[in-house]
This record gives sequence, C-alpha cells and structure tokens, in this order.
Amino acid sequence: MSEKIVISPTSRQEGHAELVMEVDDEGIVTNGKYLSITPVRGLEKMVLDKSPETAPVLCQRICGVCPIPHTLASAEAVDSSLGIEIPKAARLLREATLAAHNINSAAIHHFLVAPDIVPENLFVDAVKSVSTVRKYVQYVVDMVAGEGIHPSDVRIGGMAKNISPLTKDKLVTRMKDLKPILEGHVELIKNLVLEKGLPKDLGVVDVPVLASSAGYGDNDWFDLDKFSEVLPEAWYDDPEIGKRACSVIPLYEGTNVETGPRARMDKFAGFKDKGVVAQHVARADEMLVNYNIIVDALDQLDTAAPAKADYDPRGTNKLGIGVIEGPRGTDVHMARIKDGKTQFYTAIVPTTWNIPTMGPATEGFHHEFGPHVIRAYDPCLSCATHVMVVDDEDKSVLKNEMVRI
Repeated sequence: MSEKIVISPTSRQEGHAELVMEVDDEGIVTNGKYLSITPVRGLEKMVLDKSPETAPVLCQRICGVCPIPHTLASAEAVDSSLGIEIPKAARLLREATLAAHNINSAAIHHFLVAPDIVPENLFVDAVKSVSTVRKYVQYVVDMVAGEGIHPSDVRIGGMAKNISPLTKDKLVTRMKDLKPILEGHVELIKNLVLEKGLPKDLGVVDVPVLASSAGYGDNDWFDLDKFSEVLPEAWYDDPEIGKRACSVIPLYEGTNVETGPRARMDKFAGFKDKGVVAQHVARADEMLVNYNIIVDALDQLDTAAPAKADYDPRGTNKLGIGVIEGPRGTDVHMARIKDGKTQFYTAIVPTTWNIPTMGPATEGFHHEFGPHVIRAYDPCLSCATHVMVVDDEDKSVLKNEMVRI
C-alpha cells in the first residue's frame, strides 16, 4: 500500500518549495515530485518600457544568493540586443567576478549541508574553513565589481572602469595566499562527503546535462529553437500539484535536464559519476576550476586598457541572449531593446531547469534520503518563479498563469 509523504517547505535552501514522495510499504520512494511554492516576484516585468541600463540593476535583485550571475546574464543579454562587443578587459573582469562568486556560493552551500556531512568534532573547523574561503573571494568581487552583493560596476557595454595596477597586485597576492587554503577546503569537503557513507546510487537520474561552457558562459551556445516550456499543470501527473506549482517546466530538445556543477564537470572535464555524492564532489572540484579562472583573468588583464564600449542605446528590436554559468547551472536571460526601451525580457534560471529533475532523483531510496537529494542541487526558488496561482472569487478553483507572456 502506497503512502504520500510531503515536506513543505524543504529546508536549507533559498525560497520555498515542496517535495512530494509516494512511498511503498518499506518507505522507498516510488514517485518523487519537487515544485516551487514561492510566490511570483515579477522583476522581469518591471524592466519593461525602461531604459536598457535598468535591466541589470533590477534583475540582479531576482535573488540575494546569486545576484552576480543574474547581473552578468542581464548585461550580456542587453549587450547582445544592442550589438555591443565589450572590450577584452571588461570580459576578463566579468569572468573574474563570476568565478569568485561561484567559489563563494559553493562555500555557502557547504555551510548549508554541513549538518548532513560534517561530524560534530569537525563542525567548527568546517565552518571556519567556509568563512575563510568566502572572505578571500568576496574581496575579489568587491574590488572588481564594486560590491559583493549588488555589483554596481557591471554595466551595459562592459564595466564602469578598469581596476588599478595596485588593486591588481593586491588581488594577485590574495589569490596566491588563497590557493593552499582552498585546496585544503576542497579536500576536507570531499573527504567528509565520501566518509558519510551515503548510498552509492542515491540521486542518480538519467537525463541529459545542460551546460554552455566550463566557466563563464557562451551566448552563442543557446539554441532558442531547442527550447520549450510547459505549464506545471501539463507536466505533473497530480492535478493538485500542478495547480500549486509556481514555476514553468523548461525543456531542452524536448526533455528535462540537469544543470549545475556536476553537469559542467561531466560535459567539460570528463567527470562521469552521478548522484548526490557526485554532486558534492563536483561542486568542490569546480571551486579549483574557478580559482584558475580568476588567476588567468588577472594574469591577462591590462589595467591600462578600456573596460567599457560606446554604444547606441536605441536598439533595433533584435533578441539578445545572455548565458552565464552560475553556481547552480546555466542562467539564460533574453532581452529585446527598441526605441531606447526594453520591449521584452525573460530569464530561464538554473533551478527552473533542475526542478523537474530533482523530484525523480529521490526515487529508489528511502524517503529519509529525499532532502539529501534536493540539497545536493542547492536549489534557489526565488529565481525560478514564473507562474502565479490565482484564486477565483469563491477560492474553489486555482488557475496557473505564466507571468512572462
């Protein structure tokens, strides 16, 4: 006899979501569904009919956990729509900003999952390691992009300014100091995950991976003709779940996908392990990938070079696409600028891609492992909301309406 177990909201993540698991007599999950129950925020609608420079400023506030990817994806989308080729120095500064943020976000995730993987006698050491790593990389974001939370120096056309030679020297020195600290942190986290003894195949799900590049992102990679989306009512086999869900279901080449650190490491680094343990190991290993991106960007950076291109803000109604590989995966923003105003704007963010994949990833194991599976993806629900649930007058019927159209 099957039983339904509902965890609402799921814990240690950004935003509110629900995990619904049908289990058999032994408590094994036979059907898992994960859905956002975070109300719509509507930031993509707020940028409409405003100047193109407004988009990154507003869209960076889609999320307080991952504002850097949204700022950069927004700037890339508007740059693309306006036909701007940003200077090399700006590209290097953007790459360093994102890489530093991705390390910071991975460290935050290690704090969130620490109760799952860290024994009591090592808990203080693990948390101190997280704090130390974050201090170093947040300094990079502060110095390069202006602020660690809302990067004010990321602008349409590139960056507000280049950094000074003295700032570059300070950053290079700090990165040299960080290397052994970061290597020790990565080794610590990987060992703790492996020593936890989680089931080998926990969280394994057979879906394609979605990733545009190993590092910053590739605007030319995203093929709009391969993208489609459906409302949750058409995706979930439970009508009540379809009515409550607050995100659309994005598909690439007709299927749901997995995006994030493991997907990137699979596609670009030959990392073929799958499941919860693999998610944690890949995220830790990717911290070193991003460290090298920062070091390489600083090495190539000419501090005397221009960091911002001139451009015509009027636009030609061309659809611009910005693709950024954020901490949780591929972040796609789209913008269309005409007559100096944003006429269309939308975002398909990493957690939205992962939502239809996370539920089935809980299947085949005891329901007590369900939260471990969800946290391995580090979901961020405020970013993912694109549907609002509207009551009719007597509140007996729910209707899903997609906000972006």
